Amino acid sequence: MTTRRTAPRWTALNEQAEPEARHAGAEPGDHEHPKHPRLHALRERLHGYREHVRRRPGLNITYRVVLGVFGTAVLVAGLLMIPYPGPGWLVVFAGLGILATEFHWAHRVNMFAKRHYQRWVRWLGRQHLATKLTIMAVTGLVVVVTLWLLGMFGTIGGWLGLRWTWLASPLFGP
Repeated sequence: MTTRRTAPRWTALNEQAEPEARHAGAEPGDHEHPKHPRLHALRERLHGYREHVRRRPGLNITYRVVLGVFGTAVLVAGLLMIPYPGPGWLVVFAGLGILATEFHWAHRVNMFAKRHYQRWVRWLGRQHLATKLTIMAVTGLVVVVTLWLLGMFGTIGGWLGLRWTWLASPLFGP
């Protein structure tokens, strides 16, 4: 029988939390000589601002809604970018990180996604060149089909004076 390892529970701090509890594993004197004083000062200011907002229920709800909408928008943009060259996964993790600042479920999903992304990268690194090339070809095919469905080939063909019917998107027509 195997035991399932669970991540430590992360909860938002509130105004009753001890100052030393802000930093996991921090000793009472650790905050006196920070390694990066500017970053530490910024973090403390942001924490003070968040505590100020948290004490006002109406403002707190507004803050959480705005942060939720913004984090979701970043997450969706990242999901749309995944098959394309560029920072798709980075944007997904950034969106989940934004959401995780206020929502426990987003932190759990972020840790799950990072763990499985790293597993995928390690697995892919162990594969034969033919497998890697096949995955690259499938990814390229997804990109080409998406661009065709969005009408990009028809648009670029129009710029070049090509009026071929097969360039037109089946979704948006000629």
